Amino acid sequence: MARTRRKFDEDFRAGAVRIVRETGKPIARVARELGINEGTLGNWCARERAPGAGNGPLSEDERAELERLRRENAELAMQRDVLKRSVALWVREAMGGR
Repeated sequence: MARTRRKFDEDFRAGAVRIVRETGKPIARVARELGINEGTLGNWCARERAPGAGNGPLSEDERAELERLRRENAELAMQRDVLKRSVALWVREAMGGR
């Protein structure tokens, strides 16, 4: 007897993948709880993890946040380097000024 293929809407797929990602439960367990095939849910999860998934053009807000985060990252890297040098000088002085 042939089974009819079930169709799942995008919200259901995204919700199922989110459950796997956020709870850390195994795919097989989540699939069983939702009443879907383990392989189907596995494919959905793999598709989301694939390179390029969700990569679309950035909105203005995302672009502004990215720029802000890049500036902040550069500033923090500079502060870290200054602290490394300070610690190195402090250790050198503590060891007898070699």
